[in-house]
Amino acid sequence: MSAADARALLLDTFQAAVAAADPLRIVADHLPPPQPGGRTLVVGAGKAAASMALAVEQAYARLDPGHVIEGLVVTRYAHGLPTAHVRVIEAGHPVPDEAGERAAAEILARVAALGPDDRLIVLVSGGGSSLLSLPAEGIAMADLKATTQELLRCGAPITEMNIVRKHLSRIQGGRLAQASRAPVTTLIVSDVAGDDPSAIASGPTVPDPSTYGDALDILRRHGATVPPAVRAYLERGARGEVAETPKPGDALFARVDNRVIATAHGSLTAAAEVFRARGIQPVVLGDTVTGEAQEVARVYAALVREIRAYNAPFAAPVALISGGECTVTLPAGGGAAGTKPRGGRCAEFLLSLALELDGAAGVYAIAADTDGIDGSEDNAGALLDPSTAARAQAAGAPARARLDAHDAWGFFDAAGDLVITGPTRTNVNDYRAILIL
Repeated sequence: MSAADARALLLDTFQAAVAAADPLRIVADHLPPPQPGGRTLVVGAGKAAASMALAVEQAYARLDPGHVIEGLVVTRYAHGLPTAHVRVIEAGHPVPDEAGERAAAEILARVAALGPDDRLIVLVSGGGSSLLSLPAEGIAMADLKATTQELLRCGAPITEMNIVRKHLSRIQGGRLAQASRAPVTTLIVSDVAGDDPSAIASGPTVPDPSTYGDALDILRRHGATVPPAVRAYLERGARGEVAETPKPGDALFARVDNRVIATAHGSLTAAAEVFRARGIQPVVLGDTVTGEAQEVARVYAALVREIRAYNAPFAAPVALISGGECTVTLPAGGGAAGTKPRGGRCAEFLLSLALELDGAAGVYAIAADTDGIDGSEDNAGALLDPSTAARAQAAGAPARARLDAHDAWGFFDAAGDLVITGPTRTNVNDYRAILIL
């Protein structure tokens, strides 16, 4: 297989992974029948919110052309789509903003106005924690922004970030379901390791097993410096002075049906079939891989070296496939010597892998976020082949210096190996594949 064919194959597998989580293909099969006699309100938040809303409209137009649906969803800037009945609002991600706050307030008010004969459909996908931000009483949006930025800087895993955020919210952690008198059907596109619905978009319609005390422990463990109002509010909650999020076993969830309709594992399986069709053994290493991107890459590189040297534990040709969400912990001030970091966890993983493999022959890789945006720039991720590092070096972007500066985007841009798809309007976390020929 030529280098061009290997790169094309990796891109084909990424496209298959994204297609397996495309709301326009999968939402219709999970919708409840139209509600007779009542209203159907559609609300939601996340990077897939617009495509999910469009899929709902199309499905109900086929099922019952006369059935009226209405509502609004909030998605990331530049992720909107034209819809006929469900209004799409764009807002800030990964740091929340006032547009998301206004949208969340309107969603909560409209849900609270529903009656028992109506139906509520909630569309949830990755990114919803930031996009559906409605701070608790006494917490300003500026405080919530600062807390989010600090947790991102500390490299806190997304599940831990969401425990903090749902305890600073009036709508997350099951509180949206709590506000509804109508039956609730929630369709969820999972972007978290393990597919726990309570962690996806901070679980607006899911019982929350975490506590204010857990949120304080997370801040302490990561050494996070948050605004005084945030810490004081969480401490009040831990003392029982602020109502907890609704917990498992609460009777309100008897009228709530939470359905996870797309997962990282499903996308990895779809990618594996593309490799298998090309005569390459796919090995799925898991959809819950977490940890520092650089460290995860070192572990994978050791496995690659073992396969190349001994054809064990897998014989080449083989594709090592994984999903999940790594982290990148930035030093205070940014990258090396105060430089501005550029890129995201996928590109940083791949740059660390490039250093470890040192141009090993016959090894190709891709790492990309299924939402089409990896971190701070406009790329989904990047490709790696045996000549990538040499091309980047010749263009003035040595691998070690760029990794130290957390400038993986600059490295792969110099090599001409960025993967740019634009917003995919879905999100089932990161996709990584290492092809060993």
